[in-house]
Amino acid sequence: MLLWRNALANVSLPLEVGGWGRRHTPPQQPEKLLELVGLRGFERAYPRQLSGGMQQRVAIARALVTGPSILLMDEPFGALDEITRDHLNQELLRIWQATGTTVLFVTHSIPEAVFLSGRVLVFSPRPGRIVEEIEVDLPLPREQGIKDTPEFSHNTAAVRRVLAQGA
Repeated sequence: MLLWRNALANVSLPLEVGGWGRRHTPPQQPEKLLELVGLRGFERAYPRQLSGGMQQRVAIARALVTGPSILLMDEPFGALDEITRDHLNQELLRIWQATGTTVLFVTHSIPEAVFLSGRVLVFSPRPGRIVEEIEVDLPLPREQGIKDTPEFSHNTAAVRRVLAQGA
């Protein structure tokens, strides 16, 4: 995030750089995306005025503003506390369902991978190769309480078994 730009200006940046207004209409309106990520009323707030979780939501809105077919996320919530991380995982699922954008989410947290996914790809150490694909058969929409179910434990155990085999 650029510290000298407010939330709306940060979300709008890819449109400015890509010349969207001059060539064609942008697929997403920055104001609507800020509302989608739960930041209506914070459009004029600067990064220093936002919590870490709110800054991550601005980053998600900025990534979605050009209407990508795939959203790549590499450990986006790794530096956040567990409560904020759980909340943002829930929000990401809601945003995914609202936009239909495919999300490729990299994490080292097995519960996070299972909670967010329809399938988990387990990679080997160097060189990184997919060694197993595990289908996650949990119903949508998902709430945090699903983590307390036997089905969730079954899915996390499947990922752990693959990792224990030296993935």
